[in-house]
Amino acid sequence: MNQIKTNEAAVALREKYRQLIKENPMRIRNAADVLGVSEGQIVASRVGEGVVRLKDEPQEILEQIEGLGEVMALTRNEDCVHERKGVYSNHSFSKHGPMAMGLFVNPDIDLRLFMNHWKSCFAVQEESHGHVRKSIQFFDPTGTAIHKIYLTGNSNELAYTRLLADYAAEEQPLFIEVEAPKPPLPSVEDDAVDWAEFRAAWEGMKDTHDFYPMLRKFKVDRQQAFRHIGADYAFPVSNETSRKILELARDRKCEIMVFVGNKGCIQIHTGPVENLMERDGWFNVLDPVFNLHLKVGSIANTWITKKPTTDGVVTAVEVFDADGEIIATFFGKRKPGIPELELWREIVAEIPAEGVHA
Repeated sequence: MNQIKTNEAAVALREKYRQLIKENPMRIRNAADVLGVSEGQIVASRVGEGVVRLKDEPQEILEQIEGLGEVMALTRNEDCVHERKGVYSNHSFSKHGPMAMGLFVNPDIDLRLFMNHWKSCFAVQEESHGHVRKSIQFFDPTGTAIHKIYLTGNSNELAYTRLLADYAAEEQPLFIEVEAPKPPLPSVEDDAVDWAEFRAAWEGMKDTHDFYPMLRKFKVDRQQAFRHIGADYAFPVSNETSRKILELARDRKCEIMVFVGNKGCIQIHTGPVENLMERDGWFNVLDPVFNLHLKVGSIANTWITKKPTTDGVVTAVEVFDADGEIIATFFGKRKPGIPELELWREIVAEIPAEGVHA
């Protein structure tokens, strides 16, 4: 990734970006890849032209978002975009050792935040399809977008203006310092794992939140775990399953949960899906309060998994890219203390197992 360390270099980047999208209109994330920089570096280069650098105080800024009223929350990874309208109410932040965590939990805006990955903050105003879009955007230390919050027609624009006045950074440089991405922690070799002990730990789970600590304890990755746990708890299915699950949920009027995230944020939709459409390699949910854009060609592996909890087994469809990164996860609607929907189990039961995809 190119380092941009002066305003002069940033101005040059801004001009390259303008020329690129003029000749070949594309999303800023894709333009960053073409130019060999991060999205955050392009946004920073536009400071003063509809972009304001905010203080690197993401928690404090997030705590003010409720005052904006209804907004649209956007969280994405390379292959899936999750957009949900609502109000940022009922937040909490906490620390667990070195880990700083955040939560927004309400029927509309449901977020799990891993604040150690949040760094740069910007307010962005841009033209889009003849309208001005206003947003707050957050980036990690590599300059990768973690989360974006867009104003809607029902937002409090005065509160947005006040937020910018309160949190604008004193210095407004046209560049940000970025770090190289850290390589993922290696998993242990299969023969170094006591799989009988691992299965006993899986069978002993009381909550789905026990799953990630269990993986860390045994130093295995998700799909490595799925391959060894046994078909009663995890089995591979067709990579068409995401499309099929969404279509069945629509047709059977089954409320589902859709998790999409990155290192800094997981965003959750709970409710129905109704308007489905495929276009240009993306399978889309286009509902009034929830939009999903899934790049189906990037799906390399799909698994159905079953995890024990005190409320009974929780069934998920987990979708991965070729690098083993999770793209999206689908559940039936559920809450702690309530078993998952029987309708969801019936839908998942219609998906046949098949061999592992390369």
